[in-house]
Amino acid sequence: MRRVGSDTLVVAQRHLLHVVRVPEEAIAGLLLPIVFVVLFAYVFGSAVVLPGGGNYREFLMPGIFTQSMAMMCTAMSVAVATDRTTGFIDRLRSLPMARSAALSGHVLATMLSAVLALTTMSALGYVVGWRIRTDLLHAAAAYGLVLLAAAMLWVGAYIGLLARTVTVADNATFAWIFPLTFLANTFVPSQGLPGWLRPLAEWNPVASTVAAVRTLFGNPVPPHRDSLPLRHPVLSAVCWSLALLVACVPLAVRRYRTATR
Repeated sequence: MRRVGSDTLVVAQRHLLHVVRVPEEAIAGLLLPIVFVVLFAYVFGSAVVLPGGGNYREFLMPGIFTQSMAMMCTAMSVAVATDRTTGFIDRLRSLPMARSAALSGHVLATMLSAVLALTTMSALGYVVGWRIRTDLLHAAAAYGLVLLAAAMLWVGAYIGLLARTVTVADNATFAWIFPLTFLANTFVPSQGLPGWLRPLAEWNPVASTVAAVRTLFGNPVPPHRDSLPLRHPVLSAVCWSLALLVACVPLAVRRYRTATR
């Protein structure tokens, strides 16, 4: 385990150095969440009425946090596909290092970048009217759940190893992660969705995480009496993230061992 941790840190350092030397990529990654905050808070916010009442901007920000983490899945897929197609993973495979470190280093570097993104979005949220209504412990747990949603990054890593080109990796990941973040309670309450669509939106890992983060922040949470995962959002969010880790980490590591032979 010590070797795995050491190798993971080395690979993560390599990716963080790339971010430092090409800061335009990090800035571009922050633009989309900022656009969503401004667009939904000021353009659509006045038209959304929350069941049970509440401030829409406080309702909005946990959804933006979770969506931003989920969307990093696309960046993860592209980064892994780039390393594979340019031969970087082949060089790693020739070294006496832990096989999982090539992917876990990517995930760690992406999570550290996510901390910076969450800090920036939290400051922007405070400007537009978002507030944390609970104590420090609950707020820390909320941010921890957002970072735990990084389990989706392993899905992106697996797709990046499967895709034959970087373009295919980008399109194949964005094609499902973007509608997944909208087919939830991210921006609007799921109670307003058609009856046949509501179960899909409520049994959604993004929906559980968003509802859990809202609960822990003390932000408005519309009642969901007939939805089991949203009645227990914190437990559901943790279970979804752990299930993704258990399913996707072995798949990604196994694919890494065979994709570049």
